Amino acid sequence: MSDWRADTHTFLNALIRIPDSDLDAFARTMIGADCVWDVAAPVGRLKGVDAVLDGLIRPLRRALWRVHRRDEIFFGARNRRHERGNWVCSVTHYVGIHDRDLLGVRPAGRLAFVRSGEFYRIADGMIVEAKIIIDLLDLMRQTGRYPLPRMLGTEMLFPGPATHDGILPNDPARGDASLDIVEAMIGDLHDFDPDTFHSEAQTGTHGHWHEDMIWYGPGGIGSTFGWDGFVNHHRASFLRAFPDRKGGNHFCRIGDGDYAAFSGWPSMTMTHRGDYLGVPATGRSMTLNVMDFYRIADAKIIENWVLLDYVHLFAQMDVDVIARSAAMDSHFR
Repeated sequence: MSDWRADTHTFLNALIRIPDSDLDAFARTMIGADCVWDVAAPVGRLKGVDAVLDGLIRPLRRALWRVHRRDEIFFGARNRRHERGNWVCSVTHYVGIHDRDLLGVRPAGRLAFVRSGEFYRIADGMIVEAKIIIDLLDLMRQTGRYPLPRMLGTEMLFPGPATHDGILPNDPARGDASLDIVEAMIGDLHDFDPDTFHSEAQTGTHGHWHEDMIWYGPGGIGSTFGWDGFVNHHRASFLRAFPDRKGGNHFCRIGDGDYAAFSGWPSMTMTHRGDYLGVPATGRSMTLNVMDFYRIADAKIIENWVLLDYVHLFAQMDVDVIARSAAMDSHFR
């Protein structure tokens, strides 16, 4: 019997490398004719195979010489949320020489690892829906044209799981338990001291996070170690800027083996009440598309990979980070 997760993994890896002459026909073997792909800014919604190819796949193939996927995490399961259905998700990099513009990001003619978070709904062996966040801010950093203040966290390539077992685990029962832990954490996100941002529900003996937790944050934020690092290098500044933020509006929650993931489009609603990454408070209501991927160890969250649609977030602040980056000279030259 065919494994729909493995079939999708094989297809996506072939899609980005197959010869141009075969791309159109090959894409139609697994991308549904009436599919809808929502891609982070500046792409937006793509309807149908032609739109997916022209709006995302061909731009990636043109911009990165000898591009290929390098999956760090890839798993799938039945969606626990109301839409149900079978979904796969991945944290991947599109790897190649960035020698042409990609979605407005100017190249530096150097090796690039274009970070991407992806969710795909599979029905009758076909991809019928997708949500994708490509981390263009991190790509701008790699080109030497980073348009925001220096990240509070560590600027780094997303590593794969420390256990090196994030590709196609196959333990749905343990996946349910992993997702239970993540959902319990989500339920306690608003339980914290508003002055210190400490949370008894999240840390310590009975908390949801491992004492050796690593939080891999997207461009704009960077990565952190331990709960204190997470607070100091991301959470405190974010909550000061968006103190009324509400999340959890997820279209998908899945778990497999020691892994779980969720995404919302948008996941967060909030008001920009404080300065954030160099942008003064606007007082505007905003939304944020979010993807989180987790690894569980000892019944706690030990690794968390995060993709955020920050190009869209900053556009809501009237900051065009792509245009700002494009106007800069690369510090590599």
